[in-house]
Amino acid sequence: MSGSGNPGPGAAPCRFAHYFVLCGIDAESGLEPDELAGENFDQSPIRRTFKSKVLAHYPQNIEWNPFDQDAVNMLCMPKGLSFRTQADNRDPQLHSFIITREDGSRTYGFVLTFYEEVTSKQICTAMQTLYQMHNAEQYSSVCASSSCSMDSLASSIDEGDATSLAKLQRYNSYDISRDTLYVSKCICLITPLPFMQACKKFLIQLYKAVTSQQPPPLPLESYIHNILYEVPLPPPGRSLKFYGVYEPIICQRPGPNELPLSDYPLREVFELLGLENLVQVFTCVLLEMQILLYSQDYQRLMTVAEGITTLLFPFQWQHVYVPILPASLLHFLDAPVPYLMGLQSKEGTDRSKLELPQEANLCFVDIDNHFIELPEEFPQFPNKLEFIQEISEVLLQFGIPPEGNLHCSDSATKLKNLVLSDLVNDKRNGNIPSNALNMYELLKGNETIARLQALAKRTGVTMEKMTITSPLTEEKDGKLSCEELELRDYKLNVQLREVFANRFTQMFADYEAFVIQAAPDMESWLTNREQMQNFDKASFLSDQPEPYLPFLSHFIETQMFATFIDNKIMSQWEEKDPFLRVFDSRIEKIRLYNVRAPALRTSNYQKCSTLKEAGQLSIQRLVLADIVAPEPHFLSCEKQQTDTQSIEQRLMKIDHTAIHPHLLDMKIGQGKYEQGFFPKLQSDVLATGPTNNNRWASRSSTTQRRKDRLRQHSEHIGLDNDMREKYMQEARSLGKNLRQPKLSDLSPAVIAQTNWKFVEGLLKECRMKTKRMLVEKMGHEAVELGHGEANITGLEENTLIASLCDLLERIWSHGLQVKQGKSALWSHLLQYQEREEKQEHSAESPVGGGTERRKSDTGLTLPTLRVSLIQDMRHVQNMSEIKTDVGRARAWIRLSLEKKLLSQHLKQLLSNQALAKKLYKRYAFLRCEEEREQFLYHLLSLNAVDYFCFTSVFTTIMIPYRSVIIPIKKLSNAITTSNPWICVSGELGDSGVMQIPKNHLEMTFECQNLGKLTTVQIGHDNSGLLAKWLVDCVMVRNEITGHTYKFPCGRWLGKGVDDGSLERILIGELVSSTSDEELGKQCRTPPQQKSPTVTRRLSITSLTGRNTKPNAGQIQEGIGEAVNNIVKHFHKPEKERGSLTILLCGENGLVAALEQVFHHGFKSARIFHKNVFIWDFIEKAVAYFETSDQIGDNEEALLLQRSSCKSFCHYVNAINTAPRNIGKDGKFQILVCLGTRDHLLPQWIPLLAECPPITRMYEENALLRDRMTVNSLIRVLQTLQDFNIILEGSLIKGVDV
Repeated sequence: MSGSGNPGPGAAPCRFAHYFVLCGIDAESGLEPDELAGENFDQSPIRRTFKSKVLAHYPQNIEWNPFDQDAVNMLCMPKGLSFRTQADNRDPQLHSFIITREDGSRTYGFVLTFYEEVTSKQICTAMQTLYQMHNAEQYSSVCASSSCSMDSLASSIDEGDATSLAKLQRYNSYDISRDTLYVSKCICLITPLPFMQACKKFLIQLYKAVTSQQPPPLPLESYIHNILYEVPLPPPGRSLKFYGVYEPIICQRPGPNELPLSDYPLREVFELLGLENLVQVFTCVLLEMQILLYSQDYQRLMTVAEGITTLLFPFQWQHVYVPILPASLLHFLDAPVPYLMGLQSKEGTDRSKLELPQEANLCFVDIDNHFIELPEEFPQFPNKLEFIQEISEVLLQFGIPPEGNLHCSDSATKLKNLVLSDLVNDKRNGNIPSNALNMYELLKGNETIARLQALAKRTGVTMEKMTITSPLTEEKDGKLSCEELELRDYKLNVQLREVFANRFTQMFADYEAFVIQAAPDMESWLTNREQMQNFDKASFLSDQPEPYLPFLSHFIETQMFATFIDNKIMSQWEEKDPFLRVFDSRIEKIRLYNVRAPALRTSNYQKCSTLKEAGQLSIQRLVLADIVAPEPHFLSCEKQQTDTQSIEQRLMKIDHTAIHPHLLDMKIGQGKYEQGFFPKLQSDVLATGPTNNNRWASRSSTTQRRKDRLRQHSEHIGLDNDMREKYMQEARSLGKNLRQPKLSDLSPAVIAQTNWKFVEGLLKECRMKTKRMLVEKMGHEAVELGHGEANITGLEENTLIASLCDLLERIWSHGLQVKQGKSALWSHLLQYQEREEKQEHSAESPVGGGTERRKSDTGLTLPTLRVSLIQDMRHVQNMSEIKTDVGRARAWIRLSLEKKLLSQHLKQLLSNQALAKKLYKRYAFLRCEEEREQFLYHLLSLNAVDYFCFTSVFTTIMIPYRSVIIPIKKLSNAITTSNPWICVSGELGDSGVMQIPKNHLEMTFECQNLGKLTTVQIGHDNSGLLAKWLVDCVMVRNEITGHTYKFPCGRWLGKGVDDGSLERILIGELVSSTSDEELGKQCRTPPQQKSPTVTRRLSITSLTGRNTKPNAGQIQEGIGEAVNNIVKHFHKPEKERGSLTILLCGENGLVAALEQVFHHGFKSARIFHKNVFIWDFIEKAVAYFETSDQIGDNEEALLLQRSSCKSFCHYVNAINTAPRNIGKDGKFQILVCLGTRDHLLPQWIPLLAECPPITRMYEENALLRDRMTVNSLIRVLQTLQDFNIILEGSLIKGVDV
């Protein structure tokens, strides 16, 4: 028979199912308590957990998918065995599970759990004995204390409504003579692909055959043998029809160019979570946070996990994925890695009682209560509101309220748990009648009806006329068939997935342009994978709409995105990843149909345009099965009359037939039918498949194995035999710590090995993150050294620091003994603080009051800021803006990083070994000495660069500052008799004018965060005898971050000295924190702004005595460089720009460069023993312009000249009349700044160059008297005309123009 096809890379030979498994109680070993599940022995015996065992599995083993007995047993019965009596509900339960192997390949399991009467007298007697012991204990504990509260009694019996001992005994009674004991048993199919609906139907029919009064048409072995060995896996793009015990089953598989197979109904996911919650959880999954699903129902855990990961297309979850976490594996919640896990909640267990190792980065999803807890800081999905609106429209068309349905659980559970016959006879099918249903009626009584109606109106859906009818078939007996419900779910699945896929297609339509194809061949790429930049992140982000950036900057740092890009690069040398192939073909379609230029990005929302066509192929496949196993000839097929007519018509055209269930060569008398009991299967007939009659299986399996071998061979060609496996593993798992927990072996050695992998993974992640942060921060310097990208945006820096905070939280959560608070790091810090403060009473205060002082070159002292971990904690604790422990931990990390003390602080924290031993288990990362040292070393490397990640984030907090004025004592008095004042300005504001206490040079003040400091205004009122004051510099320090700024001056303040200035504007620069030598000297790191790096020089007038004056060429070069720096400033993204003040007024700034131009050829500096300044020339020019009438060649030139003269005189007069005591050089600085801002300099300079005073005040060879030089200067200055220059307020305060 034809029907075989390539099931996909690396898949098993094309069998529909790999294993059939039976789990339950082992009569020989009896009742064994499951200690690993951690059950409470206060519970009644019937509620306790007992060990289950795999009773049988067929076949014994398959080489391509070895049978993992422990893992299958755990996942088939995660809670172990359950006991019931005839009084309890014993409905069968369906759930599925997934086993993800360490290489990332997946196997799916589908389980039907039912209850079977216990026939073993030994087990019944054991249960009664346990009950008698339990009741005796309960009785004694109740009698022992008359004040025993009802709460403790209720908890002890696991029921909240028990009010008396009689009730307690009645509830807990099991009488062997009166009660029938039932125990859970499960049947399970393990398949390579998630054909959930087909497996569910097969298992339900199998169960029905066991419980039916009539024996099944054939022994059960026939059907199990058939599905294991004779039913093929449908090839891509084809459908398959095979037979269960009673009815045919159809499944289909998407083609190579369609969205991958997903058989879990997304309807249930949206009903369980609600649309808003689902989008939030989806965003957390995309950002690779820790996701914990919580529900009493295993199938809900699986449905939500599979539903959300399905919607990730084209990306795939790369980390730990355990949708059902068995009770014995709870220690895996300790995993310091991103994970997506599902935890079964016990009945009556409150969320508050659930102790989780780490919650700083946890998204907790309480499925049953329709409630989610989100991490504190995470960006929203782009166009979230429009996205939700579009999904709402799809949901409303299918009659699903977008806010979800909290009570959908009842009908959903019934739907899952009923046997097929009951399901078909259910007249309501989950409370949705099959006749036309008025949408308003469906939602009547719902509190959000008004919002939904408004939404529907906006989207063009008419609520009153909206009907839900059976789409493919006539109704019979008012019944909506099971197949139709399935088909509706399938249509909804496809449409929802299209909407999600469309978002990614729009967002990443141009991703290929930013992929860096650096390696010539696969071998060199794999070898150097870790060092290579694969994606131009900075350019990609600069090309995106502003609203997308917070999300995208985080998302492109994830492992799923890195793997996606790796797959793109690998596709040069090997077959394309199936997800990538489909995604790329969709982008091609967009390019064909889209008129926009590929590089043009817009944040306008573009809806999915393919919803109508979506899923047509799949729907057709469902109604036209093209691989069919015909019914055995002695079964009547009249029962299938309820199927749609179209299915029946298509079945006539079948041309592919597989072998149907048939009698096997079995021993007579074994496996005898007994109603309600699953028979003991004959293992010899199920152990192996047929040899001759199954040609498709053997042929395809051989072909497939050959293909696999060839593929593996081609993958590794050219790589050294010994190294290739290592390269492949490391390259493909780069950044992944531990992909999957091993479910099978729970020995201490394996758990230790797993934890060791966690430790290694954390260290590797730390190394990668610190390296990335350094490379990005070093910018162009790093590029020249060959380290990848050119610069880092403020946004991207914030993303990297946030991800470092997340890593530290995960490290501190690993191996915790006892959980305290949501942040493990902050909890550790608090305990350290408590211990230290107890010892502090005897020790000296850490504030640093009496500590040693650094001496400046003038001998004035500046108190050093003592390094204190506790003090930094107190700063954070005093920040009222931060309300949570997670927030405090992040603020502390940012502060320590900014102070370059992160490594040192953490080393100090971990030096308290007694505390570490008390808080952490032996295997914890923080107790692995060698790894811990390496980790601290990696963090130490971050001290090589300057971060402002605390200052720039917490902009509204109050910060204490300390300022010190350092005079030049050799030439003037140290203290002035006048009243000095100071005003400090930064990027976020200024302190306002503050009086300096008399006879003091040092003061502290508190004000709202000023950001990076830029200028200091200093002055005095010129009163008293010793008013003249020569100031060397002003130092200002942020007392929280320790950042110290130096504001060089080197000029006099006072009338009749220097330029007569009573106030000066000083430009600041950051002083290196590593210097414990003299602060007054020129020792500092380059400022963040990439601004000129030499210490601010003294004013040009004080240079007249210098030996070396700059020549004309150097001056012109200086002007060009100053203007060029300003142009470059405006070409950077806004977030990357530094301080414009430094580029205007700082060393090598525009003011300094123009001062040099105006000073070139200036006549003797002293005329009649009086200093002459450039401002004197400016004032003479103004006097000339105001008194003389200009004569121009033509009227237009005259008008322009008059306008320029008028503006020049207006600006100069405004500066002179300003209520400030600024000296002549200061006034010239203000004039240049205002002229630059208002783009007037190119008009003013030719006026000054031609006015008569120039001949009196400048020598003939002066630059200003050379027409060519002046014209060149004008052209250079005109390049600034296009820029919107905003001046800092302190520069032009009080000048009214």
